[in-house]
Amino acid sequence: YTPEMNPIEQVWTEIRKRGFKNKAFKTLEEVIDKLQEVIQNLHWSDLKSIVHREWLFSDFEFQ
Repeated sequence: YTPEMNPIEQVWTEIRKRGFKNKAFKTLEEVIDKLQEVIQNLHWSDLKSIVHREWLFSDFEFQ
């Protein structure tokens, strides 16, 4: 298992940094609300910088 090869791992890391670091929630609803808030505040450019893999695309030509 190599988390660095799986972009969603980096997305979850960023989500944890932005809204779940040192937090304790009393209900699942609070967790869901916070998760929605964090995801809604992520900008496309942030996600692109997290998940973009230059080494993956460097050998392919996209039109």
